[in-house]
Amino acid sequence: MEIEVHFARVGNKSNQYTFSNHAYKNEKTMTKTLETTTNTKKINIDSCKEPCLIERGMRILGGKWKASILWHLQDGPVRFNELSRMLGGASKKMVDQRLKELETQGLVKREVISDRPIAVTYEITDFGRTALVILETLKDWTEENNI
Repeated sequence: MEIEVHFARVGNKSNQYTFSNHAYKNEKTMTKTLETTTNTKKINIDSCKEPCLIERGMRILGGKWKASILWHLQDGPVRFNELSRMLGGASKKMVDQRLKELETQGLVKREVISDRPIAVTYEITDFGRTALVILETLKDWTEENNI
């Protein structure tokens, strides 16, 4: 299925566009149109059914506290309570949930170092380390723009 996309300037701002959606009786058809008097492009809407690469990456790193957890694990294994203290505003339940997600995704490795009392450490995996480049770039961007 193809839709037409028209690029336009609306009002005083060049980055403001109008969109219109239409649903028809007994049809699951939706059109998105940017209206203009200039250029027209056709895009294939079927290629947009799967999430784009940025969205897929954000699903892994964009969860609340996930990037911070990875950042704090970069220097070596950290015990759960110590990691919770490093994160400050995150509840232990939230930290536990995010660590489980990161472990499932292969970014973090969990190791039980003692059964009684239970002692667990978390360590970033080689795959998790590949995300540190992204986080370093984000840190630099934040500093450069005084955010």
